[in-house]
Amino acid sequence: MTKLWSKGSDLNQRVHEFTVGEDLHWDKVLAPHDVLGSIAHALMLQKVGLLNESEANAIITHLQSLHTEVSDPSFKIPDDYEDIHSFVEANLTDSLGEIGKKIHTARSRNDQVLLDTKLYLRDVLGQLTTQIEAFITQLLVHSEAHKDILLPGYTHLQLAMPSSFGLWFGAYAESLIDDLEQWSATYRYVNKNPLGSGAGYGSSFPIDRECTTNLLSFESLHVNVVAAQMSRGKTERVVAQSLAGVADTLARMAMDVVLYANPHFGFLSFPESWTTGSSIMPHKKNLDVMELIRGHCNQIKSLPNELELLSTNLPSGYHRDVQLNKNHLFPAIQQLKDCIEIMHAMLMDVEVSTQSLESTEYDELFSVEAVNELVQQGTPFRDAYRMVAQSIQDGTYAPNRQLDHRHIGSLGNLGTSILQTRLKEVVSAIPTGLSHQTTQTLLQPYETLKQLA
Repeated sequence: MTKLWSKGSDLNQRVHEFTVGEDLHWDKVLAPHDVLGSIAHALMLQKVGLLNESEANAIITHLQSLHTEVSDPSFKIPDDYEDIHSFVEANLTDSLGEIGKKIHTARSRNDQVLLDTKLYLRDVLGQLTTQIEAFITQLLVHSEAHKDILLPGYTHLQLAMPSSFGLWFGAYAESLIDDLEQWSATYRYVNKNPLGSGAGYGSSFPIDRECTTNLLSFESLHVNVVAAQMSRGKTERVVAQSLAGVADTLARMAMDVVLYANPHFGFLSFPESWTTGSSIMPHKKNLDVMELIRGHCNQIKSLPNELELLSTNLPSGYHRDVQLNKNHLFPAIQQLKDCIEIMHAMLMDVEVSTQSLESTEYDELFSVEAVNELVQQGTPFRDAYRMVAQSIQDGTYAPNRQLDHRHIGSLGNLGTSILQTRLKEVVSAIPTGLSHQTTQTLLQPYETLKQLA
């Protein structure tokens, strides 16, 4: 077993298996980021004189080649390594001999995994932002396209007031924009450099933490080295809270879709290719996709609490408990990506009923309109309310289906352009292309790179 901490004695195989856990599986996700972090670290070591130019050139050139290898979807960390960090260091040592061993100078696996996680989460937040932006844009298109088609509004799951598909699609678009506003703050928290904090107490080497901050395009440092170490677990939890916000919006929308597609509602329908059937009921057209989105997203909503409990009662400093964060957070990220992707695709094929409010069963939806009409004629509101209530009870109520809602955000004035502007502003605050730009920078030839350090 290749272990960075080995002092020559043998380790019980059961201890190895238990402590490594699922790291080899999840570290595959971190592999490209670990290599990029090592390139930046090597450049910094050369800058401060801990590597000479020949050594730095050899290490960085080999790491750049290794980045291509670990970025391949088929890449797998061999089982005889403990994690991606030991794999990268051993790979360098096998290829470069004693020079390769110098990569670990002035750093610890603790700040390595912190760095890898932050680089990965920064990348993920950018990817998801782009994905959510596309979904929001589609919802706004639907909102405008269906703005004149009425839909019952409900409170307590009872008929309430007239709504519209324009309002319904637009509501979820704005809710997701609100969710992305939280992502902006999350991105800024993630985008802090922990490298140089070592095991949590800094280093006696003359390292330049600002150098690696700039090379890796971080906005700022985790300044205090103990605070940097304590950010492990907290970083994941902050991200989880943002994921949970989006998941809550998607789960609620999925529930609406399931209800509205029920034949007793009949407001929405989908091509049969988007539905599943029953083994004994030939008429069934189940929206299993939406039900699973609802279920997956409700699981994601529990993620912040799961991560909170993992760090409960931990004092400052590093503790192995935080290794388990990956087991919860990483699959949730992929699950949310999948949920957004399939909901986006499914709603592209949604069919909206244009006859939703034609039935007399929806007459009472317009009772508030009758009240408001009396008020505008001079009747005090409470008196008008009682008059309409009495007419409903004695069977004399007759709905007026002609609606005139003009204020911003209402049936007749959706405010779509306002939401489009807000979406652009929110997305522009999240540098979605930063990870790609950083990667391209660090894969330049050594002679170019050393000028950046």
